[in-house]
Amino acid sequence: MSTNEEAWQQGLATVDAVYGEGYSAMMEPYKDHRFNREIVTNQFRNLWADPALSIREKRLMVLGLTTMLGRADLIETQMTGALLNDEFTDEQLEFLPHFLLFYAGAGNTTALFRGIEAAKARVKASKEAE
Repeated sequence: MSTNEEAWQQGLATVDAVYGEGYSAMMEPYKDHRFNREIVTNQFRNLWADPALSIREKRLMVLGLTTMLGRADLIETQMTGALLNDEFTDEQLEFLPHFLLFYAGAGNTTALFRGIEAAKARVKASKEAE
Protein backbone atom coordinates (compact mmCIF):
# COMPACT_ATOMS: atom_id res chain seq x y z
CA MET A 1 0.00 0.00 0.00
CA SER A 2 1.41 3.40 -0.95
CA THR A 3 1.92 6.15 1.61
CA ASN A 4 -0.90 8.18 0.02
CA GLU A 5 -3.25 5.20 0.11
CA GLU A 6 -2.31 4.46 3.70
CA ALA A 7 -3.00 8.08 4.68
CA TRP A 8 -6.36 7.88 2.88
CA GLN A 9 -7.37 4.67 4.69
CA GLN A 10 -6.28 6.01 8.07
CA GLY A 11 -8.28 9.17 7.45
CA LEU A 12 -11.37 7.18 6.49
CA ALA A 13 -11.07 5.12 9.67
CA THR A 14 -11.04 8.34 11.68
CA VAL A 15 -14.07 9.68 9.77
CA ASP A 16 -15.96 6.57 10.87
CA ALA A 17 -14.72 6.98 14.45
CA VAL A 18 -16.03 10.56 14.49
CA TYR A 19 -19.33 10.20 12.61
CA GLY A 20 -20.22 6.52 12.87
CA GLU A 21 -19.43 3.29 11.06
CA GLY A 22 -19.90 3.54 7.31
CA TYR A 23 -20.00 7.35 7.15
CA SER A 24 -16.75 7.42 5.18
CA ALA A 25 -18.32 5.49 2.27
CA MET A 26 -19.72 8.71 0.85
CA MET A 27 -16.18 10.05 0.48
CA GLU A 28 -14.86 7.18 -1.64
CA PRO A 29 -16.26 8.45 -4.97
CA TYR A 30 -14.35 11.71 -4.45
CA LYS A 31 -11.03 10.12 -3.53
CA ASP A 32 -9.17 11.80 -6.41
CA HIS A 33 -10.47 15.31 -5.68
CA ARG A 34 -7.90 17.51 -3.96
CA PHE A 35 -10.46 19.07 -1.64
CA ASN A 36 -11.77 15.74 -0.37
CA ARG A 37 -8.29 14.21 -0.12
CA GLU A 38 -7.15 17.16 2.03
CA ILE A 39 -10.11 16.74 4.37
CA VAL A 40 -9.60 12.98 4.77
CA THR A 41 -5.79 12.84 4.92
CA ASN A 42 -5.16 16.03 6.89
CA GLN A 43 -8.24 17.12 8.80
CA PHE A 44 -9.20 13.60 9.86
CA ARG A 45 -5.99 11.54 9.74
CA ASN A 46 -3.84 14.25 11.32
CA LEU A 47 -6.13 16.54 13.33
CA TRP A 48 -9.17 14.53 14.45
CA ALA A 49 -6.92 11.52 15.17
CA ASP A 50 -4.41 13.57 17.17
CA PRO A 51 -4.54 12.40 20.80
CA ALA A 52 -3.93 15.91 22.20
CA LEU A 53 -7.71 16.16 22.61
CA SER A 54 -10.35 13.43 22.56
CA ILE A 55 -12.88 13.23 19.74
CA ARG A 56 -15.49 14.45 22.21
CA GLU A 57 -13.38 17.48 23.18
CA LYS A 58 -12.80 18.35 19.54
CA ARG A 59 -16.50 17.89 18.84
CA LEU A 60 -17.41 20.33 21.61
CA MET A 61 -15.24 22.98 19.96
CA VAL A 62 -16.77 22.27 16.56
CA LEU A 63 -20.27 22.44 18.05
CA GLY A 64 -19.56 25.84 19.57
CA LEU A 65 -18.19 27.20 16.32
CA THR A 66 -20.96 25.65 14.24
CA THR A 67 -23.53 27.11 16.61
CA MET A 68 -22.08 30.55 15.93
CA LEU A 69 -22.70 29.90 12.22
CA GLY A 70 -26.32 28.97 12.94
CA ARG A 71 -25.96 25.75 10.90
CA ALA A 72 -28.43 23.21 12.28
CA ASP A 73 -27.55 20.82 9.43
CA LEU A 74 -23.87 20.67 10.40
CA ILE A 75 -24.78 20.42 14.08
CA GLU A 76 -27.03 17.46 13.27
CA THR A 77 -24.09 15.69 11.61
CA GLN A 78 -21.83 16.29 14.63
CA MET A 79 -24.51 15.32 17.12
CA THR A 80 -25.42 12.14 15.24
CA GLY A 81 -21.79 11.04 15.53
CA ALA A 82 -21.77 12.02 19.20
CA LEU A 83 -24.93 10.05 19.92
CA LEU A 84 -23.67 6.99 18.06
CA ASN A 85 -20.51 7.20 20.18
CA ASP A 86 -22.48 7.73 23.44
CA GLU A 87 -20.56 10.95 24.10
CA PHE A 88 -23.36 12.84 25.87
CA THR A 89 -26.03 12.06 28.43
CA ASP A 90 -29.56 13.42 28.00
CA GLU A 91 -28.80 15.95 30.74
CA GLN A 92 -25.70 17.15 28.88
CA LEU A 93 -27.64 17.45 25.61
CA GLU A 94 -30.17 19.65 27.37
CA PHE A 95 -27.41 21.74 28.95
CA LEU A 96 -25.51 22.52 25.71
CA PRO A 97 -28.04 24.97 24.21
CA HIS A 98 -28.75 26.51 27.60
CA PHE A 99 -25.04 27.21 28.13
CA LEU A 100 -24.34 28.49 24.60
CA LEU A 101 -27.42 30.74 24.64
CA PHE A 102 -25.39 33.38 26.46
CA TYR A 103 -22.43 33.17 24.08
CA ALA A 104 -24.02 32.54 20.68
CA GLY A 105 -27.36 34.33 21.05
CA ALA A 106 -30.87 32.96 20.83
CA GLY A 107 -31.01 32.68 17.03
CA ASN A 108 -27.81 30.72 16.67
CA THR A 109 -28.53 28.59 19.72
CA THR A 110 -31.90 27.69 18.24
CA ALA A 111 -29.93 26.07 15.41
CA LEU A 112 -28.01 24.05 18.01
CA PHE A 113 -31.26 22.95 19.64
CA ARG A 114 -32.76 21.98 16.25
CA GLY A 115 -29.60 20.09 15.29
CA ILE A 116 -29.57 18.15 18.55
CA GLU A 117 -33.25 17.25 18.24
CA ALA A 118 -32.84 16.19 14.60
CA ALA A 119 -29.86 14.00 15.51
CA LYS A 120 -31.77 12.39 18.36
CA ALA A 121 -34.65 11.61 16.00
CA ARG A 122 -32.29 10.25 13.34
CA VAL A 123 -30.48 7.94 15.77
CA LYS A 124 -33.76 6.79 17.33
CA ALA A 125 -35.21 5.98 13.90
CA SER A 126 -32.10 4.06 12.86
CA LYS A 127 -32.18 2.00 16.06
CA GLU A 128 -35.88 1.24 15.59
CA ALA A 129 -35.19 0.11 12.02
CA GLU A 130 -32.61 -2.46 13.19
